[in-house]
Amino acid sequence: MSEFDVEPGAARDSVLVASGSIDNFEQMSSSLEEIKNENSVGSGEDPNTLTSSNENQEDGVDKPENGATVEEDYEDSLDWAGKRKHIFVLSNAGKPIYSRHGNEDKLAWLFGVMLGLFKYSHDSIKSIHAGDTTYVFLSKKPLILVAVSKTGESVSQLTVQLNYVFNQIVSILTLRRLTKTYEDRANYDLRRLLLGVDRLIDHLLDFSEYEPAFMLGAIQCLPLAASERDSISKTIKDACGKIKNLVFAILLGNNRLITLVQMKKYHLHPADLHLIFNLVAATESLKNYENWTPLCLPRFDNSGFLYAHVSYLAEDCQACLILLTVEKDMFYPLNNAKQKIVEKLRVTNCLEHINTSLLKMEESAIATGFPELRHYLYKCKSTAQFYQPAICPPYTKDKVKLMELYKRAHQKMHSSTRPLKLSFERSLEEAVFSWDTKGFELYAVFEPLTETASAINCVSKLLNWIKKKEDRLFHLNAYTF
Repeated sequence: MSEFDVEPGAARDSVLVASGSIDNFEQMSSSLEEIKNENSVGSGEDPNTLTSSNENQEDGVDKPENGATVEEDYEDSLDWAGKRKHIFVLSNAGKPIYSRHGNEDKLAWLFGVMLGLFKYSHDSIKSIHAGDTTYVFLSKKPLILVAVSKTGESVSQLTVQLNYVFNQIVSILTLRRLTKTYEDRANYDLRRLLLGVDRLIDHLLDFSEYEPAFMLGAIQCLPLAASERDSISKTIKDACGKIKNLVFAILLGNNRLITLVQMKKYHLHPADLHLIFNLVAATESLKNYENWTPLCLPRFDNSGFLYAHVSYLAEDCQACLILLTVEKDMFYPLNNAKQKIVEKLRVTNCLEHINTSLLKMEESAIATGFPELRHYLYKCKSTAQFYQPAICPPYTKDKVKLMELYKRAHQKMHSSTRPLKLSFERSLEEAVFSWDTKGFELYAVFEPLTETASAINCVSKLLNWIKKKEDRLFHLNAYTF
């Protein structure tokens, strides 16, 4: 296996910031300030956008009950009891903000217990292990996030999920606005500024249960011939290249990246792109009309907004185009650019190529010539991109079970106390091969009777197969404005 000095999917210029599987979630740089200073534009934050109609009400006013009876509220508050994992968000003053299951108002006593534990530890507690339950605390001032899990996930894996929840909140408010709100009123009920955000957080957490991108810190691309992807990228660059302060143009479909064109010197982190994917996947109404919305990308710059023009290309092409600028009055210029992009993509048959890939069922590992291989995840570290084949039996109806296998393997490879580089474990149900190198990570699930030598031989052939297909499976050519 030493022949793979360069990992399949590697590129000289990556379209994404290279990330580790377990990454810190701090801001990369003050990128918006740099863009504003270079181009002499106004502030990226629009304070009027976030003002809630309820903001001037007194603290302590209960949210509407929406017609629910006391019995229904009680049953809803008990919904959390039978779940394997819970996520809670509260303020430093103990105000409930979010509960993954149940009604946070009815669980106020539980939020009080969590706050008491955290404050008793002088804000230093990281985790508690009690039997098969793990409690993970994350302090992200001015919020406290808590995960309670019986899934067997590691503390670091649960911490990554809590970071995503925090970043989802920041993406709506900016960290500056969030901090200022609590500096002014420590007991403020943040839910007044987060109307509808529960839906995004719920979807994000559901998404991460079966989508490997979150665990790997990477993005999967929609399979396209390199010439087709380059033609799409060039079309976007030509249509948008002269638009002032356009920072990113992202085209995605089926939760896969089609292309990303960006301003010179600036790059997206996969964690920010995951939030964009989640916004599109969780908002069905985006298919019906063009949308203009402020959006904070916490890893890019958590202090201010970019402004996003979000629209699907056409009724006959369900790929979504997101154009991100620091200018808040650019809807119509970006709308015109979008129309030019669609016209050119249609003339060059690129819309047809995109549709073909969107509608085509990805092949399974078995269908591509690996009969003993049920499924695999391959991540190229330098480009933060990964590939997986179609899921086949026995996991077709239980993607979460497959992800739990990968999470356990991932946990062993990235253990804080004893990380592994190579592992092969067999059980009565399957055999799992894990390999972490300088250039890539590979996780593969085999038939349970697969021998070690056979698995290694299969992995060697698989890497050669991915290398031959890399132009189609990965976004290798970076385009900039």
